[in-house]
Amino acid sequence: MDLNKYETMDPVMLMSIVNMKIRDEFGDLDALVKFYDIDKDKLVAKLASAGFDYLPEAKQFR
Repeated sequence: MDLNKYETMDPVMLMSIVNMKIRDEFGDLDALVKFYDIDKDKLVAKLASAGFDYLPEAKQFR
């Protein structure tokens, strides 16, 4: 799944995809945003607007 259009994605689906990619491919949020050249603050803000917070110790959004 390509995250380059994350700004228009459904936030629940986006959270699920991001968590899966962090778990299976990248290890943490910083590696994911670097690979996809995504603005980390915008991604975090989009998910926060839907009630999801990034928990660095868990390496996932909840």
